[in-house]
Amino acid sequence: MTSPSPAKRFNWGNLGTRVVSATVLVPTVVAAVWFGQVWFLLLLALCTALLAREWGMMSAPKAPVGVAIAVGVAVLISLVAAFRGHYILTWPLAAAGAAAAALLARGAVERRADAAYGVIYIAPACITLLWLRLSPAGLSWTLLLFAVTWFADIFAYVTGSIFKGPKLWPRFSPNKTWSGFFGGLLAAALAAIGVDLLAEALPRLPDMDLTWPVAAAIGFLGGLATMTGDLWESMLKRRFGVKDSGDLIPGHGGLLDRVDGLMFAAIVVAAVRLFDQWGWLP
Repeated sequence: MTSPSPAKRFNWGNLGTRVVSATVLVPTVVAAVWFGQVWFLLLLALCTALLAREWGMMSAPKAPVGVAIAVGVAVLISLVAAFRGHYILTWPLAAAGAAAAALLARGAVERRADAAYGVIYIAPACITLLWLRLSPAGLSWTLLLFAVTWFADIFAYVTGSIFKGPKLWPRFSPNKTWSGFFGGLLAAALAAIGVDLLAEALPRLPDMDLTWPVAAAIGFLGGLATMTGDLWESMLKRRFGVKDSGDLIPGHGGLLDRVDGLMFAAIVVAAVRLFDQWGWLP
């Protein structure tokens, strides 16, 4: 394992690179979310393949392809089952896929549990994302999820870099600060309120029927999950001794570096949506 890198000064050049990358990626993601159905499934399938590749490179640098294939196929099978509406089979298939990945990765990873965890890490986020988009008013809820995640991540980076202050968790992520943490949470709450207002104003977006305090609370929880996912991936990268999960996205690193928070937030927002369907939200 490597020690965490020292904290960095604010890098305006890196911010510019991030903005350029986002300019390309965001419209693609929003288009897939907007059209939904098979287009969103294809986006998730592509992301699954890329995430599995990065997981193989991190967890099994000597034999990444075998681990990537085992993890990717396991997640894709459960994802297709979810798309077909067979949710009763989805989670058992994911669990069986994790066990199969561990068996197939014998000799390729230091611990076979690392291959199994790749499935456990990626599958729930992809499944809940798909379920959220396919649920009633799924377009608005999915846009809310992405807005909350993006705002939490962007404003945590910007406010933390500008205002600095005490470190959030210096052992695993020396560049994250408490100022960035609270800035990201506030931005996430405001993003959720903004999407809810848009859903009320635009006929094309299904109304989520949320009061603004409830929308703010959902944004806060989604932002908190985003921060948790980001810190969790920092811990995983330290565990595997890598700085980034890959170099796919200029200014961001790998895809996992970009969606680590989204993977946690998707589960939280999907749970809130489920509670909403059950009539548990005020």
